[in-house]
Amino acid sequence: MTGTRKAVAALFLLPALVLLGALVVYPIGYSLVRSFYDSSGDHFAGFDNYKALFTDDGIRTALKNNIIWVVFAPAVATALGLIFAVLTERVRWGTAFKLVVFMPMAISMLAAGIIFRLVYDQDPDRGVANAVWVGVHDTFAQSSAFPKAHPGRDSPLRPDHGGFLTTRPVHTGQSVALPLVGVAPDQLPDGTKRAVRAPAEPGKITGTAWQDFTRGKGVGTLGAVDPSELGYSGMRVEAVKDGKVVASAKAAGDGTFTLPAKADGALLRLPAGNFKAPYNGVDWLGPSLVTPAIIGAYVWMWAGFAMVLIAAGLAGVPRELLEAARVDGAGEWQVFRRITVPLLAPVLAVVAVTLMINVLKIFDLVFIIAPGSSQDDADVLALELYRKGFSEGRPGVASAISVFLLLLVIPVMLFNTRRLKREVRR
Repeated sequence: MTGTRKAVAALFLLPALVLLGALVVYPIGYSLVRSFYDSSGDHFAGFDNYKALFTDDGIRTALKNNIIWVVFAPAVATALGLIFAVLTERVRWGTAFKLVVFMPMAISMLAAGIIFRLVYDQDPDRGVANAVWVGVHDTFAQSSAFPKAHPGRDSPLRPDHGGFLTTRPVHTGQSVALPLVGVAPDQLPDGTKRAVRAPAEPGKITGTAWQDFTRGKGVGTLGAVDPSELGYSGMRVEAVKDGKVVASAKAAGDGTFTLPAKADGALLRLPAGNFKAPYNGVDWLGPSLVTPAIIGAYVWMWAGFAMVLIAAGLAGVPRELLEAARVDGAGEWQVFRRITVPLLAPVLAVVAVTLMINVLKIFDLVFIIAPGSSQDDADVLALELYRKGFSEGRPGVASAISVFLLLLVIPVMLFNTRRLKREVRR
């Protein structure tokens, strides 16, 4: 059409064709050939490597996880991108918000993996996710301040279903000593004061629950309240008769408590709730949650990408259609569902398909975020390819996985290409 000779055109295309052949065609062809040979590469193995795709437990787990990735990660990222794109059109600082949401795209997968490995750390003092989760949990269900408390030597207490029970019944007019050890002084709850021995009162049962420990060798009297010892503020004490709780009290800051006359003849119990271990949050990187957790990291990175593309499509939506719908009485939800989303359908499809291709090749986040104890449960095909090829020394199986991944990507790419061609013809 332009009069350019074919030889000249071929000459200009030659560098691109050479690079394409060296970097794309040759590796694909070599991987295809290599997938039919054994680990040594000397003997023809036929389809044995491809059979391993459906019989090897690790590869089947990876395939199952890849299906989860393809179904959920693009859908969630696209949905969030759509929501962000629509909402940011209605606020004055929408551009700044888009910049913040898109910023994770500037971070490499390696850096994002390290960030989220720390975010999902089990220790609430290090992991942000568990710090928030534990904070919310403790707002509604306060953890015990005495998880490591236990009776010391010659104690009047014995174990009882996670708590402790006195060995003898108590009676009115008696002052009971309930000595415990095992709690560091700096771990005692707020409001803790120096312990005092509760004076006996007629018609009542009194007592003291305290930390029976004084620093220094040979200092302090075992089973007696010493001047430097601290009370167990908030310790719950129950009076139990015939297996039923007849009275209860909570220790004051100095560890003292008082029970009414109906507790006469009962055993005193420190229930298990006093010694409940502190809530340590969710095991985000455990076997059951590791894949959703990593998908969350992926969505954090790619929701901004989806938002930018959808926002560009939204800018091309005719405003008169939206205004006409509102004039006709349509609510904002109806306008969004019946006009905005259908008009954005081509853009949404391109975004979703692009992310599908991307997640089929996901490797970095899984390799970095998943700890060794649960990496098998988070396995994906790209990671399994790396393992088989470099860790287990099975390049034939690794090549078969790479060919299988290519076969999975090709239909999605063809769908995307045809859609783009239809859009150009319009």
